[in-house]
This record gives sequence, structure tokens and C-alpha cells, in this order.
Amino acid sequence: MQHQTVQGLISKPDLLTVEDAKVMSLPRMTEIFTKHLNPGQLHFMKLLGFHKVKIERADGMYYYDQNGRAILDFFGGFGSLAFGHNHPRIVEARKKFQDEKRQEIAIAFMSQYASALAYNLAACSPGDLDMVFLGSSGSEAMEAAIKVAERAAGPKKPKIVYAENSFHGKTKGVLSITDGQLYRGDFKLVDNTVRVPFGDIDAIENAFRSDPEIGVIVLETIQGGGGIIQAPNEFWQKLRALCDQYGVLWVADEVQCGFGRSGRFYAFEHAGVVPDVTALAKSLGGGKAAVGAMIARREVYMKAYGTPKTAMIHAMATFGGIGEACATSIEAINILYDDHLIDNAATTGDYLLQRLEELKAKYPAMIKDVRGKGLMVGLEFHDFSKTVPVVLRPVLAVLDDKLKGSLPGFIGSHLLRDHGVLVAFTEYNRNVVRLEPPLICGRDHVDDFIKALNEVLSRGIVRIVKDFVKAQVK
Repeated sequence: MQHQTVQGLISKPDLLTVEDAKVMSLPRMTEIFTKHLNPGQLHFMKLLGFHKVKIERADGMYYYDQNGRAILDFFGGFGSLAFGHNHPRIVEARKKFQDEKRQEIAIAFMSQYASALAYNLAACSPGDLDMVFLGSSGSEAMEAAIKVAERAAGPKKPKIVYAENSFHGKTKGVLSITDGQLYRGDFKLVDNTVRVPFGDIDAIENAFRSDPEIGVIVLETIQGGGGIIQAPNEFWQKLRALCDQYGVLWVADEVQCGFGRSGRFYAFEHAGVVPDVTALAKSLGGGKAAVGAMIARREVYMKAYGTPKTAMIHAMATFGGIGEACATSIEAINILYDDHLIDNAATTGDYLLQRLEELKAKYPAMIKDVRGKGLMVGLEFHDFSKTVPVVLRPVLAVLDDKLKGSLPGFIGSHLLRDHGVLVAFTEYNRNVVRLEPPLICGRDHVDDFIKALNEVLSRGIVRIVKDFVKAQVK
């Protein structure tokens, strides 16, 4: 709180400095997190033991904690760290930008950095995806995507199709096409939406045929929050044909699966088709900046915003196209190709899937499925009742829904505590461990991860649970 002094000047509150933040203790961090950030989230961090870790630095594939312990990052910030932590070329590009005192916010003028980034994104995009909107997050990029599509579709076709178990962001517009009740809460959302099962081309065709007001369909090419769920190439090819037939615009959400993660720049490229609008974010910022982008076909964009009268309806916000963020993304895209990281995502991803399949064969009572593409992989565990001896299954089966996510949580906790390995989880199918390591990941990193996971699984379900309970008591 600010206070007036006798002289009329505003006195400085009791503020923390950057140096104070750097040396802050874990108890003080916990106190502030509870008072000023998210006490509910802290509950889950404590449950998994993540609250005991203070990250001091990060480099490449690793975090380093307060004890100097290296933590292998197979979480990757939900796909935000394609280049690992503090990639030297990205750090140098940002430092040079700062040293030269380049402009950050230049709203009144054209920006050479925003222009170059838009050019690069168009160059990387297939077909006539070449009109770019720059923002600061995946949610903002997806907001831009549905707005340009809705305007181009026109007032006679205002309805938007979305999929079960979809996740497109937490801002209010895209929350209306995000399927999770956890996120939707009790917010009043737009109601011009139609929900279909993901990957069900017959359901989509029936919706298109029965409702001429449908003008847009929005789908993640690979569902992340849904548990790393894919549709076959034939689905996307038929979808493209149906959209053309019924005059529906296809928006492909590539915020998490795009930017090389699947082994192609865009995951939809595996099917040899091109959407009308797409969106990127996450690793587009090189792990050092918050950058999102919508890329649309020129015909779609111009139909929505192509005249002087309509050009400013959805122009970039204050921080869209900010200088250093654009410079970071420009360097990141160049590194993606210079270091052949898209190819590495494909080959190392195949190796990771192969090694996980070996573990699935070794532990069939625990591992239900292994799936994914490139370095976007889902490891699904059985419901708890399926992992115990047959005589106990009927007793535990009634608790399966309540216990969903417990086994992945126990395993994730043990991986971090005992082996210094970090993994992630999924929103809808809580039995899935999500693996999205940086695209710099090598076979040696995969081997280290598999070795750690094998050690944890080899304990068996009873000991895994006992060890977890013991850790909570300490």
C-alpha cells in the first residue's frame, strides 16, 4: 500500500528486490504462494512433493535445485521448451537486442521484427496459410483464430463445432469450446457451439448436414489435455473434404502439438492437408518469451478484416509483436531448422515410444497404453483396481473413479524424489502421464528416463503406494 508523506511524495512500500527473490527460502515462498497466489494449487504440489523443490537455474534438458541436483525435464512446460532451457543462441539474440537498445513497443510504427516473424511463419506454413496475427499466449492466438473464422463464415453461419475432451485455452471465448467442466466452472459462456466426439467423422458429417448454421469447426490436431489422443490421417483428409463440401472453415489448434513437436512443423502435415486457420504458441517463444500466433489463409483473413473499415476490428494488442519477443521467435525458428530439431523429434520420439512399449510388455498389469507422435507422448496406466491381485479387484473397482490419477501421481512423485525426473499429467484422463521433453532430447536422455521409470515400476504396486505414504508422513 502506498502512503503520502508529509512532503507530499509517495513513500515506497516494503517491496522485495530481484536479489531478495533470488535468495528467498522455501518457507517464505510457501508463505507468499499461500497468501498471494494459489493456496489450492499448493495442496497438490505438497501431495506430490513438488513443494520441496526450489529451482535455482536451468540449462538444456535440466533444472537444478537448491541442492545442486539435476532434474531431467520430460515435462517441458506442456511443450513450451522445444529448445530446452536457456538455449545459448536464443540467450545471445536477446542480449544483443537489449545491448543495442532496440524498440520494444512501437505501436505507432511498423515493426521490422514483427514483419520478419510474420514472414518466417508464412514461409514455414503450407498452402496459402500466410496472414499472421501476433499475440502473447495460446489462448490469445486461439481467440484470434475463432474470431477471424467466425467473421469470414458470416452471420448466417455463426455456429462453431468443437470436440469432446478439447482444450483450447482459459480465456472466456475459447473456454466456450473447451470441454472440461473443471475449467468451464459456472462462467456464462457463448452458446453458439456444437459438441462432437473427437475423431468421429460420421458425427461431424451429421452435424454439418443437419445444421446449415455451422460455419466453423475447431479441433486440436493432437489432443493434449485429453490424454495425447490422435485421429488417423484419413480422418483429417475426410474432414478437409467435408469442410469444402459444406462451406465450413477448419481451425486447427496447434498450440501444443505444433512447432515441430510431432516430427513435422505442423501435426496436420502428416495427413497432407491444410486447414483454413491455425494457431501456434508455447515453444514459439523459444522458452524465453510469451508469443502466440494465428496464421490464416489470405482469403479467409481478407474476408474478415480486408478493408480499411474492418482492418482494426481485431488488430494486435499492446504486446502483440513486441520487439524482443519477436526477435526471440525469429531466432527460435531458425534454430529449429539449423539444428534439425523437427527431424530429431521424429526419430527420438520413435525411440521413446519403442522403449515405452518394452516397459508396457514388461508391466502389463500397470501400463494400459503407449501412444503419441514425435515428442508428444502419452503413457496411460490402468485403473487402480486392475493393478492389484484378482481377489481384491471387486473391492477396489468401486473406488476407481475417485482413485483416477493416483497411480500416475505416485509414480511422478517417485520419479522426481528418487531419480530427479520431472513428468506431467493430463486434464481429462488422469491416468495418463504426459511426456513432452524438449526437442533437443537425445537417446541418452530417453535411456535415463526409461531406467528411472523401470526402477519405480519394478517395485510393484504395493510398494509404490507404501513408499508414497511414507514420504507424506515425513
